[in-house]
Amino acid sequence: MIGRKTSPGFLVLLALGFFFASYNLLTMSVRYKASKGSELFDPVVRAPDGTERAGKVKDMPGSDMGGFTRVLHSGLPDNLMKKIPTFIVDPLPEGLDRGYVVLNRPWAFVQWLEKANIEENYILMAEPDHIFVRPLPNLAHGKNPVGFPFFYIRPTDHEKILRKFYPEENGPVTNIDPIGNSPVIIERALLEEIAPTWVNVSLRMKDDPVTDKTFGWVLEMYAYAVASALHGVRHTLRKDFMLQPPWDLEVGKKFIIHYTYGCDYTMKGKLTYGKVGEWRFDKRAYIKGPPPRNLSLPPPGVPESVVRLVKLVNEATANIAGWGDA
Repeated sequence: MIGRKTSPGFLVLLALGFFFASYNLLTMSVRYKASKGSELFDPVVRAPDGTERAGKVKDMPGSDMGGFTRVLHSGLPDNLMKKIPTFIVDPLPEGLDRGYVVLNRPWAFVQWLEKANIEENYILMAEPDHIFVRPLPNLAHGKNPVGFPFFYIRPTDHEKILRKFYPEENGPVTNIDPIGNSPVIIERALLEEIAPTWVNVSLRMKDDPVTDKTFGWVLEMYAYAVASALHGVRHTLRKDFMLQPPWDLEVGKKFIIHYTYGCDYTMKGKLTYGKVGEWRFDKRAYIKGPPPRNLSLPPPGVPESVVRLVKLVNEATANIAGWGDA
């Protein structure tokens, strides 16, 4: 179980090393707690109708984080089984993902939810490139899950395409949240309802050439958003759920660092995104193996979010025995 006394280095490990070895998923049980909000500001972008908005409290709440589980969709055990609790599920039948490995994600969740003994009522869907920088309370409110609004998920910009999967009789396309499945905190029973639809919508989108070409690598994210809308589920959107260096410059009061983008800079601290920098941190450089210990810190002038990211990676690798041996 992950609680208040868990070391920061271990939290980083959970969200770090596993990306470099294989594609997989992270889920986390979330202890139920009637959260009344945790911020000294209002981070809610939009709360569904009838949902109590997050308020202001003097004391920061403790963590509601439960136990981590890696959902491994290879169908076979690997060399990370001893490092994190792992539930093995089968991949899609050969060829069905058409080279788009992320299609295995919704299918993996369907199998996990059906076969695993899950005692907790709430689940956090996370990814291997998430690092927790603050204790995470249960941000969900009853049957209203919480998600992070991605700037590049724009349902209203793709109404013609989305009507193939979300017919007009279901309501306006604004019912489709600008999210993916991760990070999301959701009631387990609700996810059990959504997951099979998420599989079906993902496969149908991949089968449609126009949809596939338009959505590309975020197709499965749109599929989760559409599947949720088909079940009448709206997510509370919290922009404080996550930050994404190098575009988000400060960690502030956010909970998760998502290190999906490459961080490239000159030695004078100037961002050179899209061009390999004199200093860089990019997870894609470590696909074949974990990063070494003691990565060089960014040069002066680089945003605090990037500096914090590298320091957390270094803290984790310095405190994990046998780092890089796996």
